[in-house]
Amino acid sequence: VIVERQWLKLAETTYTDPFGKTRIWETVKRTGNKKGVTADGVAVIAVLQRTLHYDCIVLVKQFRPPINAYCLEFPAGLIEENESAESAALRELKEETGYKGEVIECTPALCLDPGMSNSTTHIVSVIINGDEAENTRPKQNLEFVEVVSLPKNDLLQRIDELVAEEDLAVDARVYTYALALKRAEEKPIQVPFMNTAGLGRPARLPHGSQGKNLTALAAADAPQNQFT
Repeated sequence: VIVERQWLKLAETTYTDPFGKTRIWETVKRTGNKKGVTADGVAVIAVLQRTLHYDCIVLVKQFRPPINAYCLEFPAGLIEENESAESAALRELKEETGYKGEVIECTPALCLDPGMSNSTTHIVSVIINGDEAENTRPKQNLEFVEVVSLPKNDLLQRIDELVAEEDLAVDARVYTYALALKRAEEKPIQVPFMNTAGLGRPARLPHGSQGKNLTALAAADAPQNQFT
């Protein structure tokens, strides 16, 4: 251990590389040794569902001293001793946003920044019934956390707009999730092909055919007497 404080410590990890050479890696680790936990913490993907409303992703914005900026993040926190990931997720969601939710999925323990730290987390998916009385006027318990709910079907654009309007950083997990939602909505590129001589082989496209009508090129390449 190089230096240790209340929450974190900087240590040197000695390992052997694939060529058999001994190397030293500087590593950030959390202090303490909690019993009965499967990861250091949890991050919560919370979907707020309400009648006659678009589904929203519930995020939080809080100041992060290491980057000297406000950051848009999933509700998250550390797992307490002998606490399950699911229980920790619901507790953190309630504390940071005021919402009561239901867990629908929990990932295995995942690495956060394996090049720098051994920190791990579970990603827990939660559904919030916004029509329940408890969730119509949620009250969170943390003074320095702002709740930000954004439409799920337009999440990436709304995040980009927030970043443009404010001096705001975005957690990589949040942006990756928004990007994945956007990509999932896109239709795959479909290139028409025709069988050659009934053998199931794709039609050959002539050299220099890029940018031309692929349907016409494929039809021209197919045998004319294929069905006679």
